Amino acid sequence: MRLISTGRLHAAFEFGELRVVALRDGHIDMPPTRLRHEDGCGFDALPDGVPLVGGNLRLAVNAFHVTDGTRSLLVDTGGSDVWPEPGMGLLPEALAEAGVDRAGITDVAITHHHEDHVGGLVAPDGTETFPGLERLWIGAGDTGVLTGRLAPFRDRVVPVTGRVAVNDWATALPAPGHTPGHTVYEIGGTAGRLLVWGDTVHVPTLQFGRPGVTWEYDADRPRARAARLALLERLTAPDHYVAGAHLDSPGVARVARAADGYALEYLAPPLG
Repeated sequence: MRLISTGRLHAAFEFGELRVVALRDGHIDMPPTRLRHEDGCGFDALPDGVPLVGGNLRLAVNAFHVTDGTRSLLVDTGGSDVWPEPGMGLLPEALAEAGVDRAGITDVAITHHHEDHVGGLVAPDGTETFPGLERLWIGAGDTGVLTGRLAPFRDRVVPVTGRVAVNDWATALPAPGHTPGHTVYEIGGTAGRLLVWGDTVHVPTLQFGRPGVTWEYDADRPRARAARLALLERLTAPDHYVAGAHLDSPGVARVARAADGYALEYLAPPLG
């Protein structure tokens, strides 16, 4: 995985025969009360090293574009104007900065149904952000989100019910827990494996070292914890990398075992 370009809103990597572009949609601020100890209780105080901004946890919001030069896949879409937070909805600008034509994106893969991941399917003016979209991959347990402004996408849905090939180099892997249809997308090529995940980790400064820590909005906390532990262990294998929606932008990193948890090594400097 080699960094080949970077800007205010993107970082592009050469990944064997593939090009991976991390795209910054913005950030959301959440209260620390969203975090839960292994026993389900909240934190009285956060451990040292977990930064706060105005008393809140600041979560980056990233999406990822992968192409082999002919076919492409966008994983997650950011929040557009749906999320009530300033500084969101930057994905179209990030794509333009990276030289990616959003009209040419035919496949979008959604990690799960929350607004900061699926809301960007629709632009603020009500038009489709990706006018060439042909297939929308989403976990079968999360397709209920496709109502209201998202209803026009129903006829393009490919529901993910198990491990399934998206194309020759991308595979959908169900990882339920955070939501019933939470899905990870594995990108494979000659350079190794890249796992693109959504809300497997919310607070990287805490949950890599203490992967048992969960999130208030995890629909099934034990299942979400088990999925996280399994994915983190998988990522310690040689030539494995992670691209995370809420890892610090641009959100592409290696994972290694460390003490009772795991350590994260980012492959590019922070964006923004």
